[in-house]
Amino acid sequence: MASVSIRTVKKNFGEVPILHGVDIEIKDGSFTVLVGPSGCGKSTLLRMIAGLEEVSDGEIHIGDHKVNDLPPKARDIAMVFQNYALYPHMTVGENMAFSLTLAKRPQAEIDQKVSRAADILALGSLLDRYPRQLSGGQRQRVAMGRAIVRDPQVFLFDEPLSNLDAKLRVAMRSEIKELHQRLQTTSIYVTHDQIEAMTMGDQIVVMRDGRIEQTGSPLELYDMPANQFVAGFIGSPAMNFLPGKLLVNGNEHQVELQDGLKLDLPAPVNGQHGQPVVFGTRPEHLSLVDSGGITAQVAVMEPTGMDTFVACRHEGVEFSAVFRERHEFQLGRTINLKPDMTRAHVFDAASGKRLAA
Repeated sequence: MASVSIRTVKKNFGEVPILHGVDIEIKDGSFTVLVGPSGCGKSTLLRMIAGLEEVSDGEIHIGDHKVNDLPPKARDIAMVFQNYALYPHMTVGENMAFSLTLAKRPQAEIDQKVSRAADILALGSLLDRYPRQLSGGQRQRVAMGRAIVRDPQVFLFDEPLSNLDAKLRVAMRSEIKELHQRLQTTSIYVTHDQIEAMTMGDQIVVMRDGRIEQTGSPLELYDMPANQFVAGFIGSPAMNFLPGKLLVNGNEHQVELQDGLKLDLPAPVNGQHGQPVVFGTRPEHLSLVDSGGITAQVAVMEPTGMDTFVACRHEGVEFSAVFRERHEFQLGRTINLKPDMTRAHVFDAASGKRLAA
């Protein structure tokens, strides 16, 4: 196992900059998730760690060694790809053993490591099958088994679950997390799915346009997003945002929404009187009240059994609420929603940065 240090790493494709000086410290044995929208540079960064893309500037260290100029095979990493990358003419056992066979390891060692990985991933009964005879989930487990037998310092996962159906994705998330807890190998996982990031990562790195927006634990990003982008990206359903302005009267701070509603903030924030702001509240932090609060017109209802999701509009802005209770609202009805102000957020409208107390 080893730590991974990414120091002011840049990547250009020709004259086009893709990564703009990325700094990440990944602790030995941790599970770090790189998350962000498509095209943000997360997969490119992972391929640079693997040695599949050159570093334009900056340094990448695995353990105590700078690896910028090392070929992939010398970096002691194992990568699990989105498309499994299995050899169709080889059996499951042969696929898992391939890297060890290529390295001319003793057959007894190969058999022992393949058997161990097969036991961990419940693949023992499938070793003689070919990839075409496997389901998507089984193929992904074989790809992970091929990585495990190498006993690498670092596992790299490049959106490994994106080709699976929703139910299987949930099951495989648990399998990968359990695998990490068992092996304690440093892991770096790329996904655009923030639910995967929240449920799997010890550390989450949120990226946008080749830059890091915020790094922290899942709950740090959920509870204290650095800016409006992170607040809207982390959490499902997404956070609600309503435009308004900040009102300051001594130590009393309020947000005034477009319809004139004034919401008392529990503590002062770093902003100026009259400053344009965006008020943020998560759908699960809203409660239904008879009067007062934020008025919203019901547009869509989605009962899920456990929760009731309600899509609304407030002053023409999309707005949503999640209730643990079951409700029946007629479409177009006006409901009153009271935000939990102790969990609310205020963002500067110009920069998007959260105005902290």
